[in-house]
Amino acid sequence: MIKYSKILITFLFAAVTFEASAQLSTNTSSPYSRYGIGEIAPQLLPQNAGMGGISTGINSISGYSTINLTNPAANAMIDLTTIDVGVYGNFVTLSQSGQTAQGSKNFSLNHLAFGLPVSKRSAIVFGLTPYSDVGYNYRQSQSNLGSGSSIDTNAVNFIYTGEGGLTKAYIGYGFGIGKHLSIGGNISYIFGNLKNYSSTEIPALYGTQNTRTEISQRIQGLNYDYGIQYMFDISEKNRLTIGYSGSANSKLDIETNKYTTHYTTDGTGNEIPATDTLTSVLGPKNQLQLPQINRFGISYRMGAKLLVGADYSMGKWSDFAIDGQKQGFKNSQTINVGAQITPNINKLNNYWALVDYRFGFMYNQTYLSLNNTDINQYAGTVGLGLPLRPGLSSFYKINISAEVGKRGSLTNGLVRESYVNIRLGFTLNDKWFRRYKFD
Repeated sequence: MIKYSKILITFLFAAVTFEASAQLSTNTSSPYSRYGIGEIAPQLLPQNAGMGGISTGINSISGYSTINLTNPAANAMIDLTTIDVGVYGNFVTLSQSGQTAQGSKNFSLNHLAFGLPVSKRSAIVFGLTPYSDVGYNYRQSQSNLGSGSSIDTNAVNFIYTGEGGLTKAYIGYGFGIGKHLSIGGNISYIFGNLKNYSSTEIPALYGTQNTRTEISQRIQGLNYDYGIQYMFDISEKNRLTIGYSGSANSKLDIETNKYTTHYTTDGTGNEIPATDTLTSVLGPKNQLQLPQINRFGISYRMGAKLLVGADYSMGKWSDFAIDGQKQGFKNSQTINVGAQITPNINKLNNYWALVDYRFGFMYNQTYLSLNNTDINQYAGTVGLGLPLRPGLSSFYKINISAEVGKRGSLTNGLVRESYVNIRLGFTLNDKWFRRYKFD
């Protein structure tokens, strides 16, 4: 009972933390997070991210019970109480033709996940993870009150900023049918606030008032994930696993409020609070249509030494709509390829032979097409699984991954992002809730 209470208290504390994060903080610095509901956060633990993001056909990594955020069927293989908690760091440089490159960094809690075995081939999982992030700040300028003429210096600055994000709280169940088939499903509650601001300033023209429009969106509702895996025993130690998982095209509630205000700045450029509100429109609740997402994965495990796999996913973002109005996105597709090598788990006198070495590649055709240019993303990944000294019935591992990539383009006035994403996680496997027998 004490351990159940610890789990509940930890989960509730994390829920409050994630709620605050979803409403107040910014976990990305991408101008492309301005569109839709922000930059979609990959549902990956560091151990999967280090292998290029493969997860749909993965159900066990290095013999550890592993919580799978992408395919709930994989959770049927959890046979030890599992806790996984991790943090995330993002370092990005934004480049644009004719502009000075800008750098930024963000840090956040990445995930909190629990897995509790119910029987030999079934388990309950629950946890919290980011679903999307909004965070950007950029400006465009035009001379002579926006006419484009260079006769005078009365430049008009158009400033665009955004913040906020959505959080996903989920609970699921995975179970096995026979020796080789696993099925699972999650029900999730997605919630959070998004804020987008657009401002117009004329700093050199004395007496003018600047104008800002704020669009605030509160989003909440249920979403559903489901999956299946089938395992083929190639030999006693080698296994091939194929998997499928999907996320339903469910509808969320969205409430949009719009405010337009006047404000001024002092002689040093600092903003003076709003002098008046021009308009205030409190919108009714509408529906936000999420896309159907389908994922396919395959992996091959060669004993405890080698794990290789690949994923392919498709998102029908052309169906994404707010209040019945499609947002003009295109369908996305992603390819993930990766592997893990563990030199020799039996060589206990050589620590580095016990370490998991991970690497992979990811290519993503995103749902954005701007200025007649598709916004694509590609990245290489590396990672380590560092085992810690085990206890009598417990096993620990620190998982680290790094993703180095690019997104966007320098053509047609667009921005190219060069980024490094770092994920750090801690995994605990333990035997809890056992009945001891005494002679």
